[in-house]
Amino acid sequence: MTNFRFSQIKRSSGWVEVICGGMFCGKTEELIRRVRRAAIAKQSVMVFKPVMDDRYAPELVNAHSGVTIEALRARHAAEVAGAVEARGGVQVVAIDEVQFFDDEIVTVVQRLADAGKRVICTGLDLDFRGEPFGLMPRLMAVAEHVDKLQAICLACGAAATRTQRLIDGRPANYHDPVIMIGADEAYEARCRACHVVVGRPVAGVPGAARSGEAEESKAAPVVTLPAFRGGGAGPG
Repeated sequence: MTNFRFSQIKRSSGWVEVICGGMFCGKTEELIRRVRRAAIAKQSVMVFKPVMDDRYAPELVNAHSGVTIEALRARHAAEVAGAVEARGGVQVVAIDEVQFFDDEIVTVVQRLADAGKRVICTGLDLDFRGEPFGLMPRLMAVAEHVDKLQAICLACGAAATRTQRLIDGRPANYHDPVIMIGADEAYEARCRACHVVVGRPVAGVPGAARSGEAEESKAAPVVTLPAFRGGGAGPG
């Protein structure tokens, strides 16, 4: 994992760090660790989380391990930029579950880094289908440092890079909504081989589903935001 010396903060130009991976891989815990080290170094820090992440207390970012840190909720990328500007003197900006913000967050993150700030973001790099998640590819492309963490596959024990969505204990359908916030009641960490998405198309073969994924599944229920039973980003 990337090692950061806090003397780097004195440079005129800032930079962007992205911590990505599937659910349960420790993204939020790593963000909290970096933020706490910045605070020990007496740097001015602001932490943000998306409004839709209401699994815990509104003013906290929580990791699956149970560690927490205070945060501000923001509905749009512009609110993040405005809050940082209003406070003034901020050196480190941390954004948890960045994939849930609007696309403008990529521009905001770059502007903050251009202004000399260290920007730390966490996010799911892949959605439950195993496909790039929204704005994450663009954010990862412009970041100076990208760390992709791995969880443990609950099916076989291998390194997990995917997030398995389960509806009533069964793999979700490819055409279900991309965003459904939850925790271990709806998601599991899986490796590539154990990751199943019903009805997922075969690359380059229109209308064909992958082997073992062709059967019908129950339609997913209306998207809900259940209370979290674990920490972190249920989402990650």
